[in-house]
Amino acid sequence: MERADEETGEPSGGAAIRSRLSNRADPFLVVCRCFSFVTSLIAILCVVVNVLAAIRSFRDSHDLFDGIFRCYAVVIACFVVLAETEWGFILKFSKVLEYWAGRGMLQIFVAVMTRAFPDYLAQKKDLLLLQNIASYMLLACGLIYVISGVLCIGFLKRARQQKEISREQAVKDLEANRRREELEQLLLMHRGRDDV
Repeated sequence: MERADEETGEPSGGAAIRSRLSNRADPFLVVCRCFSFVTSLIAILCVVVNVLAAIRSFRDSHDLFDGIFRCYAVVIACFVVLAETEWGFILKFSKVLEYWAGRGMLQIFVAVMTRAFPDYLAQKKDLLLLQNIASYMLLACGLIYVISGVLCIGFLKRARQQKEISREQAVKDLEANRRREELEQLLLMHRGRDDV
């Protein structure tokens, strides 16, 4: 039951505060989330490329060790994808991934693993092209993460996230207080009618 202000036509009370606070998304956090999403997609591409290379390696009996190496690359690339989700369990499990430099080094490692052993794939141009695209893109993301980590941009992101969370909590608290006050007023009005 939001009421509009008679003079301005804008929502009054908690609705005005909520609309002012919740409509502003921090552009820095939006860019960080988009970059994290792109990095996840590239890591998924690395997973796909490494799975295809492992299948070809095992099927064509090129090299058993290359197939095993590709399986490890798949597992670590999946870990990169999970790290980009910033899932609490993963970050608690591996504290180094809380820091952007650590994430960047892991991504560079996966990129190097994805690019390794390309010599026998000369006849498989499609897989070689996918390997190059995936590895160099993840390498670029890893370098951006390492440079950003050195510049402490990850700490800035964490601080802004905390600010956003506390802002959301303040909006919820204000809304809860407003609802409580409205209910108290309705209760007093109802008691006043019952007393008369």
